[in-house]
Order: sequence, then C-alpha cells, then structure tokens
Amino acid sequence: MRLWLLRHGEAEAQARSDAARALTTRGRQEVRQAAVQLEGRKLGAILASPYVRAQQTAALVCEALGFTGGVETVPWLTPDSDPREVLRQLDHYPQGELLLVTHQPLVGALAGLLIHGNRQQAVPMHTASLAELEGEVLAAGLMELLALVHSQHG
Repeated sequence: MRLWLLRHGEAEAQARSDAARALTTRGRQEVRQAAVQLEGRKLGAILASPYVRAQQTAALVCEALGFTGGVETVPWLTPDSDPREVLRQLDHYPQGELLLVTHQPLVGALAGLLIHGNRQQAVPMHTASLAELEGEVLAAGLMELLALVHSQHG
C-alpha cells in the first residue's frame, strides 16, 4: 500500500470563510511542482477535502498528470479532522496507491500517526509538501516514510 499525502498550495490569507480560501498564483506553481513527483504513478484514487484550496490543488494535480479518475470529495479531510477517523475511512478503499489532498494540522498529524503510531510526532508539512508512505497495511505505526518533498519557494 502506498499513500501520498499532499498539503494544498499557498492560499489567500482572507476569504469569507476558511473553507472558501482559494490558491494564490504562487500556490498554483507550488502544486504543479509537487505534481511532478507523482508522474508515472498508478494512482487508484484521489481524495480531497471539500475546501476550495484543496479542490483546486486536486484539480491541478489531475491536470498535470492527465488523471482521468476524477477527485472524490470527502468530508473527513478538513483541517480539524481526526487522523484516526481518516484511518477508519481509508479501510473502505482498495490497496494500491492513494493520494489525499488535505490541510494542516491534519496532514502532519496523520503522517505522524501512520509512521510513529502517535500524533505527538507530527511530520512538518508546508504548503504543497508531498509525503510518500508505504506499508503492508494502512495502520498506525506501520507505514514507512519513503520521501518528503517540500515546494521550492520564491
């Protein structure tokens, strides 16, 4: 099982709500850079938070990769979602390669939970950071961090 965790690109500081914040031009560039790491991967599904910036990030990844499977919007990938609930939800997906497009603090806590078995050792995830995890089973403490790529700012 291979799990890719992508934090959305840089977003506007202000919007009518946190969920409505859109990607900036720089954020779009960050996401395109991150998508290069996914070229040639056989993604089974792309799951994304319903927030605008995550939806835009997922759409840019699909465009960059020519991914035709579409994006599944799920309510359990928002910033304050519980990493353990994410693990329960992921049980419903087939083994293979999955990409989750989400937010901090969830993405760092989820990566830490999968790698270390607890949420206290969160993985630092900047905007458009991409983590590649692999393991026999998708469970707390049983995944290995293969790569962590941060976007090039500036």
